Amino acid sequence: MKPLTLPEPLASFKPEIGLILGSGLGFFADDRIEVVGRLPYGEIEGFPVSTVEGHAGQFVYGTIGGKRVICMQGRFHFYEGYSMPEVTLPIRLMHSLGVHTLFVTNAAGGIHRDYVPGDFMLLSDHINALGTNPLIAWQGDEGVRFPDMSEVYDGTLRAGLRDWAQSQGVDLKEGVYLATTGPSYETPAEVRAFATLGADAVGMSTVPEAIVARKLGLRVLGISCITNAAAGISKVPLTHEEVSETADRVRQQFADLLTAGIALA
Repeated sequence: MKPLTLPEPLASFKPEIGLILGSGLGFFADDRIEVVGRLPYGEIEGFPVSTVEGHAGQFVYGTIGGKRVICMQGRFHFYEGYSMPEVTLPIRLMHSLGVHTLFVTNAAGGIHRDYVPGDFMLLSDHINALGTNPLIAWQGDEGVRFPDMSEVYDGTLRAGLRDWAQSQGVDLKEGVYLATTGPSYETPAEVRAFATLGADAVGMSTVPEAIVARKLGLRVLGISCITNAAAGISKVPLTHEEVSETADRVRQQFADLLTAGIALA
């Protein structure tokens, strides 16, 4: 990774926890972080910029419950035309700053028949249907060449958040997330195939970041906000507006869930 020049105070902030906020979920940074500073991606030389509605395109850093966090208020997607090294560059940057735990969130389509818009799903595992891997032609000596992926999403963090959800009466699902390239939504036939493979939810992100995070030795926790039923399960055409509207409707519950997870890290 080519060294990136970061301004103060971010360069010396030393965050412990990294957050990636998915489509429509950027409000968390404004609602819950005691902000020390903000840095738009466009002000970092050689850094990508977000091009999708609902992604503010900046780092927000500060504290939550006394823990130092750096948050991506907007991520990068493969379908935006970025390479895998560009999509996952923020993870390498967070690691270089000292982050040891990554919380990665997304808006996802529900494949499991019991999932409804507004549900939350802990990622127990994932299926990489992107047709590529972010570790191909890796430049740098961080981590191991062939990282183990038998437990991408940290079992201790998942168990702790399940216990919290049960104590609060929160119906927290847990399942397998499948990542596609997008930007087209899935066809009903594809959704049926994904269900056969064992997927419970589908989206267009998360997996590249999680793979790189595990290579670098970070603990990872993934949370999907089920914002719509996947094609063929819902008879209604899918739109990005529906995704944003559902995420906004459950913003308080999402913020409480993510805050509880951070307290466990």
